[in-house]
Formats: sequence, C-alpha cells, structure tokens
Amino acid sequence: MERCSSKIDMVLIDFYRSVRSKTEELCTPLTIEDYVPQPVDFVSPPKWHLAHSTWFFEEMILTSFDSSHPVFDTSFGFLFNSYYQSIGERAIRNQRGVITRPSVETIYDYRKHVDDSMIKLLKDNNNERLKELVILGLNHEQQHQELLLTDLKFTLSLNPTYPIYKKDFTLVSDTNKEQGWLKIDEGLHTIGHQNSSFCFDNEFGVHKVFTHGFEISKSLVTNGEYIEFIEAGGYNSFQYWLDEGWSWVLENETIAPLYWEKKNDNWFYYTLNGLVKVDQNAILCHISYYEAQAFAAWKGMRLPTEFEWEIAADELLWGTRWEWTNSAYLPYPNFSIAAGAVGEYNGKFMINQMVLRGGSTATAEGHSRKTYRNFFQTKYRWQLTGIRLVK
Repeated sequence: MERCSSKIDMVLIDFYRSVRSKTEELCTPLTIEDYVPQPVDFVSPPKWHLAHSTWFFEEMILTSFDSSHPVFDTSFGFLFNSYYQSIGERAIRNQRGVITRPSVETIYDYRKHVDDSMIKLLKDNNNERLKELVILGLNHEQQHQELLLTDLKFTLSLNPTYPIYKKDFTLVSDTNKEQGWLKIDEGLHTIGHQNSSFCFDNEFGVHKVFTHGFEISKSLVTNGEYIEFIEAGGYNSFQYWLDEGWSWVLENETIAPLYWEKKNDNWFYYTLNGLVKVDQNAILCHISYYEAQAFAAWKGMRLPTEFEWEIAADELLWGTRWEWTNSAYLPYPNFSIAAGAVGEYNGKFMINQMVLRGGSTATAEGHSRKTYRNFFQTKYRWQLTGIRLVK
C-alpha cells in the first residue's frame, strides 16, 4: 500500500488513477490509424484528446506546484493547448489532425511522465488549492472522455464500410423507464449549486426563479415518435421551424437526425457497433437544437427552460441524453470570471449557445449532476442530444 500525507490524498490519488486509466481504456479498441484523423473542425483526434488532457495537468498544476518537474516537451504547449489565450500561441484547431508527430507512442510516454509527477506531487503536498485544481483537471478529462467517443463516432461514420469501434457498444439503445407527465406548480424555486461538492463555476450564483405552473414529460422522445415527425413532413414544413433553423435545414438538405439513412424503406443509423436498424423504442439521439424546437412545435408543446428542468430533476430519470433546453447560456447572478487560465474555462463562451442538461450514456459515471450546465451552438448534433417536452 502506498503512503500519502492523509486519507483524503489517497482518495484523490485513486480518483486520479481511475480517470486517467479510463481515458486510455476507451482507446483500447482503436487501431493506430484511428488516433489521427480530424474530418471537421469541431471534432478532435483521439491522440489530441490524450495529449491535451495531459497537458492540462502539466501546464495548470505541475509547472506551478512542482519546480522539480521536467517539462516533457516544450513544443507540447503549442500543439496541445486548446483555447487558453492567456497561456500563449497554439496550433490552429482545424489542423489538429495533421499533427502526425509526435507519435501515439510518444503521447502515451507523455501521459506516464506526467502521471508519475502528479502522483508524487499528491503524496508530498496537501495544499487545498492543489486539490481543487486536480479535481478540476479530472472533471476536465472526463469531459474529454465523452468528446473522445463522440468525436471518434463522427470520424468513423464517414467510412462507407461502417466500422465497429466495439461490438455491442452503441450508446443509443436505451429506452424510457417512465411515462406520463410531472406537474410542477407555480412558485419561487432556488437554482444553482448549493453544496460543497465539485461543480464548474457556471453553476455558481444561487438565486431564485419564479416559474408558472407546467407539466414536464417523464420520458424522452423516442426514435419512433421522431419518425412520425419525419413522415408527417416535418423537415418540409417551414412553419415548425425558427427562421435560422429553417435556413439550416435548406442549406444542409437535412431530412433526419445525424447518422440516419434510409435503405429499402427502413431507417438505419450508424452506431459504434456499426450500421444497425433504428430501434423505434429507443430514445432519440443526435439532433440539433433546431430539430428539437421544431419537433416540440409540431407536437404543440415546447422545450423546458433550464430552470424548469432543474426544478423537476429530482423527480425525473435523466442521464441517457443531453437534453436541449430553451435557455440561452448566460451567467447566473454575481457570476465572475476567475483570474488566470482557469477563468477561460466557461465564462467567455456565454454567447450564441444553448444550455443542455442531464448527461448522456457517454458521460463519465458520477460526472453529471442536476445543476450541470452543458452548452453547445444550435446547429451541432454530434453529441448524444435528445428531447424532453413541456406542456
């Protein structure tokens, strides 16, 4: 048994090891060729995720708390920084896939190098600020575990042979466990993170929100329900769509959710288990905010606000899909951006994004919570996104 300065440190070291090993476990089914491609700017190669999540620990923690740590490669700050302007220049985002060197083997060596230093640091240092940053870094890596899977799926989906990442691993086969509607009376409700457990800074600013009475669905929209929308001409009927959404449909010639295609009058979708027939009972996945809003309008309903979702969360089952809300991603009262690079994590993205709640089957276990505020632009579909209706 390894010794460390306190029981809390041992728990943190175990957490560190489990998260870091999980990322590498997700890469086990990959061939060496899978690590590098980047077909579009919004996805990143697995190799980049492995390196960037490691760079986060070296740059944000080791360079500040361990003067004896030898930086693995001084060029990695340029290659594997993502969007941290305060740290310096970085590679262009849409060119991450052309970084064939350093090799995948070198990136795994880099991870071990940083892990060795991090474990030593955690054994020798009981600093509270260090612990906070390590927990932030681990939650950051858990986010990248989900992105690694969803980015990989997008890349593999472009291969006409429908390659299998892992047999019997789809992430889209879940079905609803509840039906019906949950009624919430009007009133004042408290919103925001209210305990001492970890959360991101965008969850802070506990405040009161008044909501009128509403009913929220206990189930998420299924593939079968969405097929009804398609067959009713949903993608051809401008009256259900926001103007920007309708322009998106026309420009992209969208006729179905991402990864869907029709063969011999049957719908199929690409999954990480290859191309399979759409399960009409399974929960809908991979839709944009535009599609979610249009479907809700077609049903004569709407999407919940993020506040309504959070108010109802304790009485709902959630976590299979990131659920689009009808709320723009904005700061809570008294929100302030922290100083330094960690302040760039959330606050600067509070424009032109919509909030999603809940988590998905690709989200790391224990990573999400009812106050978690995910956010994406309205056009994106490559995350495991779905619909919950309100009436």
